[in-house]
Amino acid sequence: MKISIPAGVAIGLAALFSLYHLLLASTTLFRVDDVGAVLACMALYAAATGAALFAKGAVLPVWVACFSLATAVMMPVVAAPGAEAGATPGFGTWWIAAVGTLMVIVAVRQRIVFAWVGVSFLVMYTVAWAGPDALGALGVLGSVVWVAIATIFNFVMNRATRTTRDFIRAEQETADWQAAQDAHVFERQFRLSQTTRMALPMLQRIIDSCGDLTDAERTECLHLEQAIRDEIRGRSLLSDDVREEVMRLRRRGAVVQLHDDGGLDELEADDVRRIHAQLADALRQAWDADNVIVRTVPEGSGAAVTVVGLRLDVAASESAALGTAHDDDDDGDEDDSVALWLEIPRHERA
Repeated sequence: MKISIPAGVAIGLAALFSLYHLLLASTTLFRVDDVGAVLACMALYAAATGAALFAKGAVLPVWVACFSLATAVMMPVVAAPGAEAGATPGFGTWWIAAVGTLMVIVAVRQRIVFAWVGVSFLVMYTVAWAGPDALGALGVLGSVVWVAIATIFNFVMNRATRTTRDFIRAEQETADWQAAQDAHVFERQFRLSQTTRMALPMLQRIIDSCGDLTDAERTECLHLEQAIRDEIRGRSLLSDDVREEVMRLRRRGAVVQLHDDGGLDELEADDVRRIHAQLADALRQAWDADNVIVRTVPEGSGAAVTVVGLRLDVAASESAALGTAHDDDDDGDEDDSVALWLEIPRHERA
């Protein structure tokens, strides 16, 4: 359960306490000789308190903390000479409680050092002005106690905030770890089910025949092994139609290579379906190719997938091996060797 006080309520209470000190100060205007000094202290205190209360951010800006500390130093120096050392607390010595309240605000706003410097100066000045006995009589010790309470409160809250942040970070790390484990389990189960669906009939055939397979069945085993590899290194390129066309080409004797470099990961589902359909159609066009290479293109390019189909000229290969190939035929052979060259766009063109 989380218990908290709205910031507006806390600021309102602090403002009321500060206003109370100003009201006390106004009652002394008819009892002091130097009214200007009291008015100056009141104006300085109101400005410092307003700046400390309404400054943006959880931590008080340095310039506001310095201004508040300067106010805590100036108020006793200016207001004390016009008050009697034995005056009743709350009237002639209103500035003592005012300085304490201002330093409490500074301490709560994460400026502990400034608050303690201010209240320490108040203690030393009061002792020098009215003696050690005045610390209790004039309420200086009460200001010190309130600053100490504010310091402890600030320390406890900061520690609770750090602990909460650590718990949130640990919870996030646990959630990430759990998500990664779930992803691994899902991926493992998907690959097992896919492999089982593809290879189970052939495995059953191997068991039934005790491994005595025909040449056609052995070739089919190689095709299945290549299809399983496709599920690992070219998964984003695969759909049911693509799998069917790839298997058709392999059974015809062509070599098909699928390379997934992650170029389709960020695409929308509609674009992926369109690319799969165009890829299946491209594989149908590569019916006379002996080597088909399909590769995704990384992000940043207008093309998503490239498809290259090559023909293998056996006679030319033998001539090259014997050193009888003619240089004049090189360009024509190169052109004739390309059965298909296609780039599938990343997004549908208007």
